[in-house]
Amino acid sequence: MATGRGEYLHRTGHDAESASRGDESEATLQILMQVASFLRRELPIRLAHRVRDLEDVPVLHDMPSVRQVKDCYVRSFEDIVKAPPVQDAAGEEEFAALLEEIYERHAGVLVMMARGAFELRKGIRDGTYDASGAAGGSGSKQMDFEQMSDMHAFLDRFYLSRIGIRMLIGQYLSLRQPEVSNYIGIISTRTSAYEIVRQATDDATFMCARKYGDAPEVIISGRLDMTFPYVPTHLHYIMLELIKNSMRATVEWHGVDSDYPPIRVIIADGNENEDVVVKVSDEGGGIPRSYMERIWSYLFTTADPAIQEGMVAFGEDNDHSIDSPLAGLGYGLPISRAYARYFGGEVSIMSMEGFGTDAFVYLTRLGKSREPLP
Repeated sequence: MATGRGEYLHRTGHDAESASRGDESEATLQILMQVASFLRRELPIRLAHRVRDLEDVPVLHDMPSVRQVKDCYVRSFEDIVKAPPVQDAAGEEEFAALLEEIYERHAGVLVMMARGAFELRKGIRDGTYDASGAAGGSGSKQMDFEQMSDMHAFLDRFYLSRIGIRMLIGQYLSLRQPEVSNYIGIISTRTSAYEIVRQATDDATFMCARKYGDAPEVIISGRLDMTFPYVPTHLHYIMLELIKNSMRATVEWHGVDSDYPPIRVIIADGNENEDVVVKVSDEGGGIPRSYMERIWSYLFTTADPAIQEGMVAFGEDNDHSIDSPLAGLGYGLPISRAYARYFGGEVSIMSMEGFGTDAFVYLTRLGKSREPLP
């Protein structure tokens, strides 16, 4: 936000007073050149770390989709390294076009990586790999993804870093667009938790009704008037994931054509509060205690193999979509937590088996934490 306002232009020798954009003016060329020059140095480092990680991750690196992701990262690394220094308006425009192409190129990575996990599952079911992940396995076909700590640590690093890369590129490209009231790039200085929850509820209701023919009511209460600086798309992804999970659990627990108990969303905030907190409560039967670890695994899904296979063939090109089934490839919850953690927040879940589940989203106001680089 400070860079978008031009507050760091003095570091490049420019006069911040004459070049600063302010909250309501267009981003100046000096600001764009400063950000572009930073990204030209920073992005190859981040991409190179992910390429090395993709090469070193056990077992998963052999999956066709994961090799495809690695090729995508290598190509983007090479493209940026070959780009000339940004020294004028023409150079900045050329670099922006390159980053726009890279941003689009990486849009489907989320699904491609989940597809890689599906390919590994399928390989174990078919006997291509054994339960330990070794090739040519002939042992048990029951794989224990949750015990593959190296693979999970890799996926945590990969997805958190991916959020950072897309945040940096997305912010830069957004600064080049005409100004939008109360926005600095993709950051809204007045994000309304209530409006985001309401939009996520509408999307989740559409998805649930499309699959089951009906959807539970969602009651929103608490600080409906509160606003704070945040990235609305990140918050929408988190809330959509939690609300659609609650809707699915409620419908499946009570049965189609039942009178569903409402899902309750409470927004809490105060001037002295450390975080903005949103709670999503449902009466969808809860989660068995033995399953609680698995819900945070990128490699765990409650979807049956037919739905998984359909998702693999679906091939989304967007980070966030309402066109997929309610239970997909199994990365919704851990990705939601990664989005919250990227800005110093958290997502936690408490469940009462046989009754329902409470999900808590803790959101730190932007500017109070450092980027959690892996």
